[in-house]
Amino acid sequence: MADILLIEDSATDAHAYGSVLRADGHDVRTASSGEEGMELAQQHAPNLIIMDIVMPGVNGFEATRELRRSDDTAGIPIIMMSTKDQEIDRIWGLRQGAFDYLVKPVKKSALLKCVNSALASV
Repeated sequence: MADILLIEDSATDAHAYGSVLRADGHDVRTASSGEEGMELAQQHAPNLIIMDIVMPGVNGFEATRELRRSDDTAGIPIIMMSTKDQEIDRIWGLRQGAFDYLVKPVKKSALLKCVNSALASV
């Protein structure tokens, strides 16, 4: 299937969402911070990035913006996932270059539908 980078500072969420993606046949690499995620994205050029927003250091909005600016990662679709459920957060995430924005907790079916749509877009 696809090589997916999951950038998530919550070990619980990383395990839960990573398990869903692996069960669907995807290879999943995880990063626990925005900085680590940006580095892994540059090194491995995944097919898709799933990005948390609220993280220490570089947050998901900043990391998405930086990944969009780099020629090496600009074409990788990014799905943002966060507990931030205000419409302004969604709008801001899309403005930073996210393909889509999901509010946690995300149901398995919604996650996989969004992942498949993002992968089909490239």
